[in-house]
Amino acid sequence: MWRKPGNIYAHLFDYQPIAIIFDIQPTNISMKVNYYTIVLAALFGLGIADHSYGQSAKKQPNIVFILADDLGYGDVKKFNPTAQTSTPNIDRLATQGMMFTNAHSASSVCTPSRYGILTGRYAFRTSMKKGVLGGYSPALVEPDRFTIATLLKNANYQTAIIGKWHLGMDWKPIDPSKKAIQQNGPDGADLSNVDLNSPVVNGPNNHGFDYSYVLPASLDMTPYLYLENGKPDDLPLVPEQDVRTSRGVFWRGGFKAKNFKIENTLDHWVDKARGYITKASKEKDHPFFLYLTLTAPHTPWLPAEKFKGTSGAGIYGDFVAHTDDAVGRVLRVLDSLKLTENTIVIFSSDNGADWKKADLAEFPKHQSNYVFRGEKSDIWEGGHHIPFIISWPGSIAGNRSSNTTFCLADMMATLADITHQQLPKGAGPDSYDFWPLMSQNKPVVRPSIIHHSNDGMFAIRKGKWKFIDGMGSGGWSAKDPQDNAPGQLYNMEQDERETTNLYNKYPDVVKELKDLLELQKAQGYSVGGL
Repeated sequence: MWRKPGNIYAHLFDYQPIAIIFDIQPTNISMKVNYYTIVLAALFGLGIADHSYGQSAKKQPNIVFILADDLGYGDVKKFNPTAQTSTPNIDRLATQGMMFTNAHSASSVCTPSRYGILTGRYAFRTSMKKGVLGGYSPALVEPDRFTIATLLKNANYQTAIIGKWHLGMDWKPIDPSKKAIQQNGPDGADLSNVDLNSPVVNGPNNHGFDYSYVLPASLDMTPYLYLENGKPDDLPLVPEQDVRTSRGVFWRGGFKAKNFKIENTLDHWVDKARGYITKASKEKDHPFFLYLTLTAPHTPWLPAEKFKGTSGAGIYGDFVAHTDDAVGRVLRVLDSLKLTENTIVIFSSDNGADWKKADLAEFPKHQSNYVFRGEKSDIWEGGHHIPFIISWPGSIAGNRSSNTTFCLADMMATLADITHQQLPKGAGPDSYDFWPLMSQNKPVVRPSIIHHSNDGMFAIRKGKWKFIDGMGSGGWSAKDPQDNAPGQLYNMEQDERETTNLYNKYPDVVKELKDLLELQKAQGYSVGGL
């Protein structure tokens, strides 16, 4: 997790300003020794010698992490050339950066995946064993839990989150002797005891973010309102009706801010993000970290008018095009402010796409989850195998791809390395450092990775083997026949579609992986020595 300095000696005289400063041409051994001594002293004095090669002339980078919501691996043209969706901006980012073709979310649904990103810890280690939170759910992130936002604040960063939160928060009651929110049916709530004029507790601002502008949960979950630093930016709240018009176009009834427009949300996030980047870039002594958590292409599928009919995958594909345009608008503001060269841009999705067999039947040319089995929520690859791109011109060589197994939870250890920090004891217990691979193409091997489904089913992958501790999808896909086995085993190098269950053929492999899974579940970490 600790980023080691690069070999400055090997590249010492590539640093041209030193040669210019001293303008020396050593001609004998004594002069050369003195010259090297002077140059090294100058390097250390300038604070350069403790940086890896490729960053010596750069300031600490800005970081923009764009997380799409329910975007499938096969929705991005660069990952799936036959995609019936258009993603030129995401493709541009992949060309100038590095693609991971074997990347995974920590879970196959929203809340636990986002917990893993923020904490570097699998969410099944919390009280959440299945499903997702609602808009009124209490906070999932523990009050003292170390987060990537805390990590970057410690490195002198301005930190912000704009977009979907979906990790719960504690609303403040008017009468402290009673609960703030009384549930009123499965989707409704009695808010009469909520103090909407006071900031929520255990929200983003309590977990390392200087600035937050968020939606409490998904865009199809009430309440529909923006919270700026924990407080609604528009009151009063008014009733919102349940809407279910067609496949992908629905949202639950409840409450919304009076002027909240669901169809405007995606572009609203981008407007706020562009404004934040412009303002934060003026703080020259403090780089910024923006965690931009989009609400698209999650339901409701509401592409703007100009994107309708632009894809071969219906309104979902059109909404993917709108999502790509949102990414492009963020990239363009970085370009316009001349920030691109020293800004790390990360792009990924929180889980697989909500793309069902009926959608495949209607649009057979588009595989939102690529060739992978299943969909969002499932333990199969379609649930958690996602696109991942990281770009940093000049420090990460462009137009590269890696099939190394990677998890979104690994961002904590990787960002610690990038910012020259050591994680505190107990932080990021499931997070591995991939910066050596990204920056210098040095091999990084993740010994194993645990997958978790919506219904709470576990899987573990080690090398070519993936063991699933149960039968079926563990999610929304239809249950398959039991196949005369209590679990599943797949050779992912030969069978990435997970079509041939080898559980009965390799009992020793099953036992090894089952034992490893149980060990990592029981001990509370997967990174050794924590």
